Amino acid sequence: MIYLDNNATTRPTDAVAQAVHVATTTLWANPSSVHRAGQEVRHALELARKELAALIGVPAKELILTGSGTESINLAVRGVLESRIHKAGGHSGPPLPNIITTRLEHTAVRDLVQHLERQGRAEARWLPLDSRGMADPGALGTLIDSRTALVSVQWANNETGAIQPIERLAEVCRERGVPFHCDGTQWVGKMPMPEALPCDLLTFSAHKFHGPKGVGALWVRRGVGLVPQTIGTQEMDRRGGTESVAAIVGAGVAAREAAAWLTDPAARAKVAALRDRFENAIVERVPGATINCHTCPRLWNTSNIAFPTLEAEALLMLLSERGVAASAGAACSSGSLDPSPVLLAMGIPEPLAHGSVRFSLSRETGGSEINDAIETVVACATQLARSSGSM
Repeated sequence: MIYLDNNATTRPTDAVAQAVHVATTTLWANPSSVHRAGQEVRHALELARKELAALIGVPAKELILTGSGTESINLAVRGVLESRIHKAGGHSGPPLPNIITTRLEHTAVRDLVQHLERQGRAEARWLPLDSRGMADPGALGTLIDSRTALVSVQWANNETGAIQPIERLAEVCRERGVPFHCDGTQWVGKMPMPEALPCDLLTFSAHKFHGPKGVGALWVRRGVGLVPQTIGTQEMDRRGGTESVAAIVGAGVAAREAAAWLTDPAARAKVAALRDRFENAIVERVPGATINCHTCPRLWNTSNIAFPTLEAEALLMLLSERGVAASAGAACSSGSLDPSPVLLAMGIPEPLAHGSVRFSLSRETGGSEINDAIETVVACATQLARSSGSM
């Protein structure tokens, strides 16, 4: 299999898998127990927390470990919103606090904000996008008011790899005294972190950078109010539940490996060159194929290609049969693939969005894989175009 779906998940490295195995078989005591066995597990857990915190450049004590990126996002958004409501005396009726976000967010953010609005807990405000589909810092300043509880914007888009102007957005929030949450799921472990994080809350997940699934993290800047969503004594009373130690230990190894890889810009440039070669070949050899968001700053690993005369679902199935794993930005529903709401929000025409496929590389992707993937994609697209009569 040629695996080009790394924005969905990445293969745990051998060192990560080994660390998880060892921890499962030897570090099985409860990390909250006071006896020696429990404290040995606690020590391993805290070492992993330090590795994860070091990856984003924050103190370990400010990092909350969760069960996923989605849980981290829920804790950040709900936690800040409820802190705001509590400070207002527990009243969430009109006028409601508002949460500002974009229609480009991962569903973990977008659906959550809409859910809170339906519940009558908050008003959703959608940040306008510029002509390239990028969040507009100037418009953000006009949306924020005295009732704004939180602004939440992703660092890099999971479908297109488009990088948002996080520093400028954070500056607007800082000037107005509004907490700024950043979904860093596609950024952390793939791109170097700035010397000082611009946001107030940052969420990420280990399985996006070759760690195990089942480990998320939330960094909260000191002084930001946060109401726990799972009550318990773990994670310094901020997230209850016995920690998944083996997975966390593996996540620590993944963080350490990612940090080491990020010290070499040439390694990142090498994979970016493979992505560019892949894109150029597809556009040259498949009539009508275009690269979505190619004018935006993008992650080095992500390519979203539109095949305007094809159905993305049909292309994905044929690619899978021939050993290439890729994905589209929308889920299948009743046998058809709806256009991605993210691509539509970016202003991409519906015919292009309907036929768009995401290919995402990892730091393990090699040149021979890309060569084979090019030939397979071209062959599959050509076959489908002929069968549909568009060629």
